[in-house]
Amino acid sequence: MLGLIINIANITGGVLLGIALLDQWDGEKDFFNKIAKALVPFQTIIGGALVVLSLLFLFKGAALLYNLTSLVGGFLLLTPVISKAPAFQKTLYQLEAKLMPFKAGIGVALIVIGILRIF
Repeated sequence: MLGLIINIANITGGVLLGIALLDQWDGEKDFFNKIAKALVPFQTIIGGALVVLSLLFLFKGAALLYNLTSLVGGFLLLTPVISKAPAFQKTLYQLEAKLMPFKAGIGVALIVIGILRIF
């Protein structure tokens, strides 16, 4: 059951993170934009699920690369929420600045990981 939840969180989080790249591939159909607009209110829940479940699976010792990618994707989704805490702001902004150029790539990787883990 947890495996299915992390797969869904990977795919939905990947759509949210990779929307810039997916929109270019989609052309004028706006398919991914419509999905992303529906998912934006759940961004914090998806990011939290990715962080918690990827840490859980990391401690179990399963699929290190998949879970690290999910953890980074969850962190990027939770950045707006975590940045409200004053103690984390400076470190968080530095880390976010380093990860932002890879945001779309991480999003596409999350989609691929979610689909691969289903099978």
